[in-house]
Amino acid sequence: SFYYGTFPAGFLWGVGSSAYQTEGAWDKDGKGPSIWDAFTHKKGKVFRNETGDSACDGYYRVKDDIQLLKELRVNHYLLSISWPRIMPTGIKAEQLNEKGIQFYNDTINSLLENNITPIVSLYHWDLPQVLQEKYGGWQNISMVNYFNDYANLCFEKFGDRVKHWITFSNPWAVAENGCETGEHAPGLKLGGCGAYKAAHHIIKSHAKVWHSYNTTWRREQQGMVGISLTSGWGEPVDPHSQTDRDAAERYIQFHLGWFANPIYRGDYPEVMKNYVGRKSAQQGLGTSRLPTFSVQEKTYIKGTSDFLGIGHFTTRYVLQKNFPFLQVSGYHTDRDLAELVDPNWPAPGPKWLYSVPWGFRRLLNFIKTQYGNPLIYVTENGVSEPVQCTQLCDEGRIQYLKGYINEILKALNDGVNVKGYTAWSLLDKFEWNKGFSERFGLYHIDFKHKNKPRYPKASVAYYKKIISANGFPNPREVENWHRKAMDTCATTHQHLAADSLITHMEMVTEIVLPTVFTLCILICIVLLIFYLRNHS
Repeated sequence: SFYYGTFPAGFLWGVGSSAYQTEGAWDKDGKGPSIWDAFTHKKGKVFRNETGDSACDGYYRVKDDIQLLKELRVNHYLLSISWPRIMPTGIKAEQLNEKGIQFYNDTINSLLENNITPIVSLYHWDLPQVLQEKYGGWQNISMVNYFNDYANLCFEKFGDRVKHWITFSNPWAVAENGCETGEHAPGLKLGGCGAYKAAHHIIKSHAKVWHSYNTTWRREQQGMVGISLTSGWGEPVDPHSQTDRDAAERYIQFHLGWFANPIYRGDYPEVMKNYVGRKSAQQGLGTSRLPTFSVQEKTYIKGTSDFLGIGHFTTRYVLQKNFPFLQVSGYHTDRDLAELVDPNWPAPGPKWLYSVPWGFRRLLNFIKTQYGNPLIYVTENGVSEPVQCTQLCDEGRIQYLKGYINEILKALNDGVNVKGYTAWSLLDKFEWNKGFSERFGLYHIDFKHKNKPRYPKASVAYYKKIISANGFPNPREVENWHRKAMDTCATTHQHLAADSLITHMEMVTEIVLPTVFTLCILICIVLLIFYLRNHS
């Protein structure tokens, strides 16, 4: 049932995005190439071969986008720094890009001038391509030191103003989609051990950066360093079946626990070590495909998070499913489980993203129990609509945000230590291998228009009301928000339709008319030649 009430005073409301998905300017002002630049420039890797070369033109639209943040009345903005924009080769000793550093200085200063707190992620997937080509990227232990050098440069240049740092955003996707399935950059298909190896080096990198901040910068800068982990919730198909309950537990431990357990408890989850170890032995391997931490490493890694960032989008039903050891084993078959969905769950966007709000409360309570009730910031939560839907009255997103934010309120009453919420995302943007086919933005972007104008969807008006009220005061008021939001979007949609018509007319004027004019001239020339030939 829906719970009416308000969040504690001082609860932080925000919105987020990432560098590669929004900035564009992929090769401008001294920026080096990233693995996503290289990946998207190969045909067949991304839907319709789209790229983030210009994305939302965020590099040139900082002031405009900060105006949107002011319009939303958010407390914070979660952004990421593009490593190759400030360090083109990824190696500090080789080259720094002062224009890139200035860009982020200007962005951070503009946010603070407008009373918006920057929460900064050091890594949202755009590894410098040089590090991938020279060393194999996250497959190589040398990344630990290169990443630490980069992080320390960020602390040095921006840490006097940035007090909330995230080392990695959704490292699960970096490891699994980047190094096992190859769906994401750098497109490696290293079945069996690629994802585990990448994750191992990422966890070590995270810990080293936390210790660097702790020993060198904390006393002076008084900030916090955490990590942002994205995880679904796994619910047993049959809650009375021990095998289903165990399978659901494995689903969470292989997803969230893979990274959270070493950071909060000092090692990989026991169930992960057991399952991957057993499957590796069945394959005839001498050691487990899941790497191990030494005693010193376990101590060094444990406790290296001042807060836990949580990204969450959806839920799955889970049941036991055995995968024969004769098959090529990898992350997905190591878990011995199958995922199901309820066909009655709403799916306002893509088929993977079902709206299941109650899963969020259960996930937050799991974190409270497993990891000693850490300080939590929700760093990503949102839903997309398909590209063909330019309708600004995004009813599905309003219901999604209402449901999921309400479950956080319930979790707070359960004693979970959540301090802030970040809606994902500010703008429609480049969605990795899906290109521009999925739209997560509170603001719609017309990518066909050269100026890429931003238009508020109904969810902007609705989210603003949640922020102003700091929650859900009473049924009548909340219902009134919904009605007003839908009224507002109808008007905005008329503006969008008019602007689209103007854009279409501009295209006609700029492309079609010159083409027709040229053809007319050519036809006249041909006719003139025929005429002269006949009369000579």
